[in-house]
Amino acid sequence: MAKCAYFLSRKTSLELCQPRFSRLNVIRKFVDDRPAIILGIETSCDDTGCGIVDTTGKILGEAINSQHLTHLKHGGIIPTIAGKMHRQHITTVCEDALRSANLRLRNVDAIATTTKPGLPLSLNAGNEFGKYLSRIGNKPYIPIHHMEAHALTVRMVQKVYFPYLVLLVSGGHSLLAIVENVDKFYTLGTTLDNAPGEILDKIARKLKLATIPEFSHMSGGQAIESAASKASDPTKFVFNPVLTNKRDCQFSFGGIWNRSFRHLDKEGNFDIANIAAIPDVYNFCAAIQLTFAKHICLRTQRAMEFINNMNLIPQEKRTLVISGGVACNNFLAKTLEIVCSERNFKFVRTPPRLCNDNGVMIAWNGAEKWMANINVLRDREEIEMVSTEKNASFGESWIERVQDANIKCKLVKLNRL
Repeated sequence: MAKCAYFLSRKTSLELCQPRFSRLNVIRKFVDDRPAIILGIETSCDDTGCGIVDTTGKILGEAINSQHLTHLKHGGIIPTIAGKMHRQHITTVCEDALRSANLRLRNVDAIATTTKPGLPLSLNAGNEFGKYLSRIGNKPYIPIHHMEAHALTVRMVQKVYFPYLVLLVSGGHSLLAIVENVDKFYTLGTTLDNAPGEILDKIARKLKLATIPEFSHMSGGQAIESAASKASDPTKFVFNPVLTNKRDCQFSFGGIWNRSFRHLDKEGNFDIANIAAIPDVYNFCAAIQLTFAKHICLRTQRAMEFINNMNLIPQEKRTLVISGGVACNNFLAKTLEIVCSERNFKFVRTPPRLCNDNGVMIAWNGAEKWMANINVLRDREEIEMVSTEKNASFGESWIERVQDANIKCKLVKLNRL
């Protein structure tokens, strides 16, 4: 990771001619008519992202370095490699983002950085660099919760008013929550075991989808969705639903993983080198995708009915927002849209390009916090003490409240697929 010598030894976008903080400068940030500009850094997992947005929601610049192909060769993310690659690329990524925005660091009002949750080595790389930029630029520092950023990203591009229901599904997380405001969240359900994206990747590896040329460059979830779209008989394989006797909003994707692996081990893995076996691979992927979608839809529908029964969101504001990497799955989006239609919720999908981890969502979360003056750190000693967290809770847990409500729920018919 480049340090001060790099930035001060040559002219770069990160070069500074910035006066020290004064009370006047701090006050000016809040009375200036100019929209504030926030630089966001994302390194929670395997993507090094930097985004620059202003408080009107305008994306000024962005850049990203994906480690996807590197980790694909290893069959999964290797934390030590991820951390090392973040340090190798973070300077260039931030430079590129500033250059694309035609800005210098001195034009930025604050630095926002993901500090939790995530892979420790990855988070540390971003946090150290973010604090470094804050220090040399005399910029306020805004620590960001990765999942809160996912939950709020949609507000940058659409008018979504508080409160609303959010479904976050990704390679590392799955949860249902009510978003009350910028820093107030109520978790209705989360995963009991594995995240959906993680399990889809494992099933894709078990099926050896990466050996089929058209899927070789895709993540496991993308490969399964693409393969499922080619299915000739999507009902050929059937997997029983999970947690049907649990009247809550908790998820379990490990159970789907175990059942699919048992099936493959019992029947023998598909010989994808044999062209005749490939149609069954497609049908198997379609069955897996449908099982995932039904499980997610049922838990989401129960969350909606809990909200309706408790009158937690005014009827005219009832909205479901979906985000996270798995929300890029078009089939899942269609099933959730059907559920929303049947339960009188507005369906809003975060644009797919902003569903995956990126610096823009971190910058926007920083912008929302800046406007609300929430957790914007200006004291240098306080900034330097900011640490990272591998695991972090998401707001206040209402999981037991949902369980106590004991809501019987039958999944709406998904006939319009």
